Amino acid sequence: MNQEILLEEVTAWTVETYISVGKKSYREHYLHLWENEDPTPYISKSFTPQVVKLELADPNVINYLVKMGDAVVGIVKLIRDQSLDELSPKDSLLAQKIYLLKAYAGMGIGKKVLQLIEDYARKLNKKVVWLDTMQKRGPIQFYQKNGYVIKRESELRLPGAKPSEKAMWILTKQL
Repeated sequence: MNQEILLEEVTAWTVETYISVGKKSYREHYLHLWENEDPTPYISKSFTPQVVKLELADPNVINYLVKMGDAVVGIVKLIRDQSLDELSPKDSLLAQKIYLLKAYAGMGIGKKVLQLIEDYARKLNKKVVWLDTMQKRGPIQFYQKNGYVIKRESELRLPGAKPSEKAMWILTKQL
């Protein structure tokens, strides 16, 4: 990977790209979570023009395109001030979506994206970055390898998710 990885804030002009890449990357990685491999409950709460435009209007939410050179290779959604248990909103940043297109997996992009998120959190004087990840499959090892630790269990709470796939971990990284 010799091209720079950067996070470009989504604007009204790039909403459709964010939605398209978000849907594609989600479907590439997470269809196994859903009955009949139908992620509609998640897609309809995450990747519609109405949802994303509301997020863009919310000063606490920031949506990014992940770019490698001129190519859009994924998306990120952050919640600037989001409490977690004893952690105050002032101290905590939630990385709610970190989705990369499958074609760009294994290239070190995810690690770089985490570093960019953590750098952004430090600029906001955050003490911790936190996120949810599925208990099964690979993401948990990736996050642990990058300094995230399991805080507690959580659960995917959307209709249509397979009961056997609902278990999640909440992970934190102290900054």
